[in-house]
Amino acid sequence: MILAFRVITILFIIFYGAFLFKDVIKNGPKNESMLNKVLYGIMGFVLNILDTLGVGSNATQAAFFKFTKLSPDDELPGNGNVIFAIPVAVEFLLFLDIVEVEPITLITMIAASVLGAVVGAKIVCKLPINAIRGVLAVTLPFVAVVLVVKINGIGPFGIMGDATGLTGAKLIIGILVNFVLGALMTCGVGLYAPCMALCALLGMNLTVAFPIMMGSCAFLMPPASVEFIRNGRYNRGAAMIASITGVIGVFVAYYIVKSMPITALTYIVALVLIYMSASFIITLMKEKKNA
Repeated sequence: MILAFRVITILFIIFYGAFLFKDVIKNGPKNESMLNKVLYGIMGFVLNILDTLGVGSNATQAAFFKFTKLSPDDELPGNGNVIFAIPVAVEFLLFLDIVEVEPITLITMIAASVLGAVVGAKIVCKLPINAIRGVLAVTLPFVAVVLVVKINGIGPFGIMGDATGLTGAKLIIGILVNFVLGALMTCGVGLYAPCMALCALLGMNLTVAFPIMMGSCAFLMPPASVEFIRNGRYNRGAAMIASITGVIGVFVAYYIVKSMPITALTYIVALVLIYMSASFIITLMKEKKNA
């Protein structure tokens, strides 16, 4: 089954890359400035290093384009999917090679996230998105504290788990929660940080979260990306450049994570959770101000 994942992902990269390249060549800007091209390249490289480390790309790419004013707001959802689809697929391929995950856990949790994106989004997207952001803004810092306490063996939490898969009730919880996370992904709420927290709290080795969260996004992003490409709702000037430099950034970060002690990785994940909480709070404050 792992081989099947690899084959499907490689085919996706080939066909999706050709589809994207064709659209950019046909409809892309002809007079993009060299400065813009350099900025796109740096953005792809840096943000995909952060993405591979677990920070995610939704909030960071939006911040980049807001700051540089290189994309209007209506292109931001498309940018988050189209520009990062190939690098995320490469992330998934790399982490399948270095992280041992029980196939049943990997397959069912990825399938749950995809099903959540297809089916659950119709339900979740009807919920007030700011209420969801508010809940995550409160709970993610709490999870960060629990992770730090666990890695240091403080109190009743003990030490971090080392399981490479889930069984029984824990597997059911993992499937159900990843279903919800897949639905939230289509509503603009990133999957990476909550998925890492989920895996850690269920007793899995923290590195196991990487192929699960990357695989979930690798299979979620293509259909969304295709629709954005067909409708031209993304930054064509950035797409090809940032996709290429993004893959380079993925390889750089891959070797960092590969050799990183689990304690250091846990502290990074805790910081990521706090960062995501802060980003949700900032978004809520901005929307309240503009209301």
